[in-house]
Amino acid sequence: MKRNFQYAGHAGSGGLPTRWLWLLLCAAMLAAPAAFAQKVYVYRNAQGQLWFTGHPAAPSNYTLETVKNYGQPPAWRSCIGLSNADLTRRAVSYTPLIERIAAQHQVPWELVRSIISVESCFDPKAESTVGARGLMQLMPDTAKLFGITDLFNPEANLQAGVRYLARLIKRYNGNLHLALAAYNAGPGAVKKYGGIPPYPETQRFVRRVMAGYDS
Repeated sequence: MKRNFQYAGHAGSGGLPTRWLWLLLCAAMLAAPAAFAQKVYVYRNAQGQLWFTGHPAAPSNYTLETVKNYGQPPAWRSCIGLSNADLTRRAVSYTPLIERIAAQHQVPWELVRSIISVESCFDPKAESTVGARGLMQLMPDTAKLFGITDLFNPEANLQAGVRYLARLIKRYNGNLHLALAAYNAGPGAVKKYGGIPPYPETQRFVRRVMAGYDS
C-alpha cells in the first residue's frame, strides 16, 4: 500500500497495467453531472456542532445554516460514452510523457496517472463546470504560478500540474491524502479542518485517486 511518499522518483515500464483498468471503467460510467455536484449542505445543532452532507437531510436536532459549494468537480463530460478501448488508448498514449515529467519532479508517475484518470479521463481538452482545464484539471490562476497559460497543451498542463502536486507533497511531508485534498479543495481548506475537508467532492476525489494509485 503506497500511502505516503518519500522523494525517490522512478519511472515505469510505459505499459498500462490491467489491475487499474477498473478505475478507467468507473470513470467512463459516470452517468450524470449530479453525481459530482459540488453543493454541500451545512447544518448546526444547539451545541454548535456542524454537520456536512451532500444531501438536503440531517438529524432532526440540526437546522440548516447554509448551502455552499466546495471541492473541484472532475471534467465528467470527458468520460461519458467512452469505451474501455478508447480509455486504454488515451492512457497508453500519454504514459511516456507522464513518466518523464513525473520523474523530473520526483513524483510517483502512477499517482499522476491516477489523478488524470479521475480528473479528465486523459482528455487534453477537458474542461470542468468551474473552469478547470486539461489533463490534470488545473485552474488558470494555479497554472499562472508556474508560468503556464495554455492549459490545453498536454505537456504544459502536466508540467504545471506535476510541479504543483510536488509542492503539495513536500508541504505535507509525503502525506498523499493531504496533498490530494489540497489539490482538490485548496491548502486553505486542509488547514482550516486540520486534515481532509468534510466536502463530499474532495473526499470522493481522494478515495478514487488513492484506489488507482494503490492498485
